[in-house]
Amino acid sequence: MNVMAINNIINMELQGLFPKDRLQEMNEIINYYKQYEGEELDWIKTTTDYVATEKKTNYIKKLIDEEARFMFSKPPYFNINVEGNEDAEKKLNKYLRRTLKKNLFNNDIIKATKDFLIGKRIALKLVANKVTNKIEIAFIPSLEFIHVPKIDNVKELEQIIFCYQLEEDFSREKQKFWKQKYYMNKGYCYVDEAIYDGTGKVIKVIKDNENTKLPFIPCYVIMNDALIGDTKGKSDVKPLVENQKAYNQLTSEDIDTIIKGMNRIIYMLNVDDDSIMEDDGKVKISYKAGSVWNLEKDRQASDSDKAEVNTIGSDFAYDQRIENALDRILSDMHNSLSIPKLNTEDLKALTSAKAIKAIYQQFTSCIEEKMTSWTPMLEWMVEAIIEMSRIYGIGNLPNTDIEDIEITVQNQYPLPSDEYEEKENDMKEVNTQVMSKKKYIEKWQNVPSDIADEELKQIALERQILEESYMNMGAE
Repeated sequence: MNVMAINNIINMELQGLFPKDRLQEMNEIINYYKQYEGEELDWIKTTTDYVATEKKTNYIKKLIDEEARFMFSKPPYFNINVEGNEDAEKKLNKYLRRTLKKNLFNNDIIKATKDFLIGKRIALKLVANKVTNKIEIAFIPSLEFIHVPKIDNVKELEQIIFCYQLEEDFSREKQKFWKQKYYMNKGYCYVDEAIYDGTGKVIKVIKDNENTKLPFIPCYVIMNDALIGDTKGKSDVKPLVENQKAYNQLTSEDIDTIIKGMNRIIYMLNVDDDSIMEDDGKVKISYKAGSVWNLEKDRQASDSDKAEVNTIGSDFAYDQRIENALDRILSDMHNSLSIPKLNTEDLKALTSAKAIKAIYQQFTSCIEEKMTSWTPMLEWMVEAIIEMSRIYGIGNLPNTDIEDIEITVQNQYPLPSDEYEEKENDMKEVNTQVMSKKKYIEKWQNVPSDIADEELKQIALERQILEESYMNMGAE
């Protein structure tokens, strides 16, 4: 990615609306991605007479991936409830499930979460494809968009610009960049789209001030761990970097220490140089296992001096200190993200789901905090899909007032549960009419509302058939 060229193209568009440190932040985010991949971790160089080991581990990637998997390895549960209109409710839920499936939503949301945790923020973009006649869902990483929030409300967008490189070349004139801008004007969203070269010159105009007919910008931006008024967010990679460097350095020096201890220094006293040198000046002594040395005594040594060959061993011993140091570093990395650090022995001692949930309580709370950003975005996505589909005539949706629609998004964490005990408690609530049968089916069969309705109808039908058969038997 040519960051400087992208910066110049966007600068022409923004005209000073965005802070001047934007290019610096883009380079910062690129470094976060490199550190996530195990690169750009500076090594502490020391003056030595050997090539020091540089062993790299990548706990940064492991922990970030664990966060993303905990959030969305089990996809979120969506449900649309339409008050007083079950038929419309079923059609909308069916259309939403089909739209998410066609867009491979469950796969993309995990990848998008990793971009969100690494690159500080993420954008969700909806596009009505007139060729395929469907709504397309795309997650955009922070390096490919610049958003400008409203001055009086940073939660809403004034405009958003997407830009990325199409073709790379040493010559700027041969480089190609795609840029698209959404902005509001007189109550409607407009879009500009064009292809540029590396100097910022327009090569091809695709859309010029085109009215999308939408009363909103079809994009939503969320920030990671942002404070009030923050338009950038924070990266979860940053607090892990220094500990990862220390871990790499320590494990590398541990390997070098072992190598030094195995390969001891050999010294010789009163040995004739000619006996250990080849004609070309190379040492002819072999260090292979089982090798035999035929050494001659130095001619200039006295009769009392003997030829000797000895080694200098290492008396360095560090017991469990290296393990304790490495364990402290890993614990710091886990604590930075509130992720529990468990070993095999810990898992053996955990025999109940309640104990596991208690250990993961702090991590769950941390993820719930992040979900306070994700849940409104996913709710907005469902509502925007419905509105865009109606405006562009996609999906033949029922004509239901958006105000009558209630959207539910629930996250599902991959933690074990005491299923039998919980089921028994829920069944007691059903019998005492505290919980509905429909809610019970939705929860334990993990199905949407319309499928639960079909299940209840089938149960009622079977009960009716059974009662009629008993009545017929009694009449006979």
